[in-house]
Amino acid sequence: MAAQQNIILKSIAQKIAKPAVLAVLTSALALTLTACSDKENKEQTAEDKQTVEDNKPVADTQTKEQTLPSETEIFTTESGLQYQILTKGDGASPEATDTVTVHYEGTLMDGTVFDSSYKRGETISFPLNRVIKGWTEGVQLMNVGSKYKFTIPSELAYGESGAGGVIPPNADLIFTVELFDILDADEIEKQEAAKRAEMEKMIEAMKAEGEKFLTENAKKSGVKVTESGLQYKELLAGTGKSPAATDRVTVHYEGTLIDGTKFDSSYDRGEPIDFGLNQVISGWTEGLQLMQEGAKYKLFIPYDLAYGPQGSPGAIPPYATLVFTVELIRVN
Repeated sequence: MAAQQNIILKSIAQKIAKPAVLAVLTSALALTLTACSDKENKEQTAEDKQTVEDNKPVADTQTKEQTLPSETEIFTTESGLQYQILTKGDGASPEATDTVTVHYEGTLMDGTVFDSSYKRGETISFPLNRVIKGWTEGVQLMNVGSKYKFTIPSELAYGESGAGGVIPPNADLIFTVELFDILDADEIEKQEAAKRAEMEKMIEAMKAEGEKFLTENAKKSGVKVTESGLQYKELLAGTGKSPAATDRVTVHYEGTLIDGTKFDSSYDRGEPIDFGLNQVISGWTEGLQLMQEGAKYKLFIPYDLAYGPQGSPGAIPPYATLVFTVELIRVN
């Protein structure tokens, strides 16, 4: 701008002859151009500032959207149940009487995991009105396809009693739950019928397998069979006295299924066991009375002299024929 002013002044000076007039005009023009320049600069500055202000809100908004972390809102129901929506599903919501299929993980407030269907590798189905209150209420808030995080106060969980040594008394719990399906009555009946059919098939197979095993085992050298169907083989003869059905005995033993699966062993625990001979399964009550102190027998026990049609949950299947190696240490 200063260079332009000099050029204009020189041009005017060349056209005006009188020095006095030239001086006046030169000063006037200089003031005029300076004023114009100042005005132009002020207008430009104002325009620049407006441009910055116009752009600034957009830039700030974009920055906030990019940098602010997204937080899942925590909702609290009247009962005190808290929940967060991790994934929102678009399916139906269950009622308290429905059966639902879910994946879940349960933790204490310090993060200790006490149960997880994820770790077991399969979902679980159950009637929603047969679980803790926090689940009954919370899962009804979900849609199929949803994943929620629940913080359940102790009074909606296991309360003052806790649960099985895993959950302490008065413990608040955290569950992450995915809702996969809601089963109606017809679907439940079909599933239960299928389970019953599968169970009956398994039972028949177990019975047939046990009968076959005992039939073939009875033919083996040294195996004897009593009237009840109990089979036994003497591994080591004893020299002491034999117990009566009402006596207490001390024994070492190991129990297996007919496929060799071990389900119990006093040898593994490193100490014999003492019990009343009339307080155990019929196959033991009968079999140990055949023994003398110091003897070691192998007993092959049909299911009806063992745990019968029901088996022993978690260890012995229904209708299971059992094999015991028993060492009679003493009659007490």
